[in-house]
Amino acid sequence: MSFTQWLLTFASMGLVLLGLLLIGALLSYGERRILALLQDRIGPNRAGPFGLLQPVADILKLISKEDFIPPFADRMVYTVAPVIVPMTVLMSFAVVPISEDEWLADLNVALLYVLALSSLRVYGLMLGGWASNSKYSLLGGLRSAAQMISYELPMGLALVGIVILSGSFSLREIVAAQELPFIVLQPLGFIIFLVCGIAETNRLPFDLPEAENELAAGYNTEYGGIRFAFFYLGEYLGLLLIAALATVLFLGGWHGPWLPGVVWFSLKTLVLILLFFWLRTSLPRLRYDQLMAFGWKWMLPAALLNLLVTAVLGLFWMEG
Repeated sequence: MSFTQWLLTFASMGLVLLGLLLIGALLSYGERRILALLQDRIGPNRAGPFGLLQPVADILKLISKEDFIPPFADRMVYTVAPVIVPMTVLMSFAVVPISEDEWLADLNVALLYVLALSSLRVYGLMLGGWASNSKYSLLGGLRSAAQMISYELPMGLALVGIVILSGSFSLREIVAAQELPFIVLQPLGFIIFLVCGIAETNRLPFDLPEAENELAAGYNTEYGGIRFAFFYLGEYLGLLLIAALATVLFLGGWHGPWLPGVVWFSLKTLVLILLFFWLRTSLPRLRYDQLMAFGWKWMLPAALLNLLVTAVLGLFWMEG
C-alpha cells in the first residue's frame, strides 16, 4: 500500500472511532430521556436545550476528576483493565457491514472474530475487580466471568444455525443470503441471541456484576474519573454492537424497500436499542442463582434444541 492509501485507511478508522464515541454519548443521553418518559420523570433537562449537552457535561466532569488509584491496588493492571472493555468492542465494529458497500474489513471468519473479541471483554471486568483489591470489586469481577462464560455458550450455539443457513462466517455473505430475514427461520435463535447479548453487556435484568444494592458497584467500585468513563463507554458500545449484530444476523441487515441500505440498517438497530431500554425500565434484577440457573437450565437446552432442529431441517432440504 502507498502512503496515501495508508493515510486514507487511518483517516477512515479515525472517523469511525469518533462516530462510535459520539454514538455512545448519545445513547447515554437517549437512555436517560427514555427511562424518564417510561417512569414518568423529567430526565436530564438542565445542560443545554432539552438537556442535549448532558453527555458533554458528564465527560468534562469525569475528565476533570482526580486520577486516584487505591493505595493497595495493582497499579498496572488497575490502569489497563478499563481500556480492554471498550477496545474489544471497537475492534468488533471493524467487520460489521452497515450497507452493501460500507465496512472497514470483510473477513471470511468475521463471526468468529466477533465472538473471540467478545470473550476477551470479560478480562477487562475481571482484572479490574481483582486489581482494585476490594472484596466488593472482586466479587463483581468473579460474577462477570461466570456470567459471560455461562451465556457465551448458548449465544454461540444460537449462531450456528445462522451459519448452517447461510453457509458462511462472513457477515456480508450472511446478509446477502437473507432473501427472507433469518428471524423468520430462526425465531428461537433470535430470542436466545438477544437474551445472551443483554447478559454479555451486563445490563438489567442481568447486571449482577454491578448490583449496587449488594456489591456497592461491583467491579468498578474503586474506579472514578476517566477510568470509570471507559467502563461506562464499553457498556453502551456493547449495547450498540449487540443490536447491530442482531440486525445483520437476523433482520436482513441493510435490506429493505425504497430507503437506502444505511437507513434500513440504522432503523433496525435503533428499534432493538429502544427494546433494550424498555426492558431495563420494566424488569427487576434477577438473583445470582436465578441468573445462573436461567443460563444453564433454559438458555443452553433451548440453543441445543434450536441447533438440532435447524440441522435436521437443513439436511432434509439438501436431500430434497
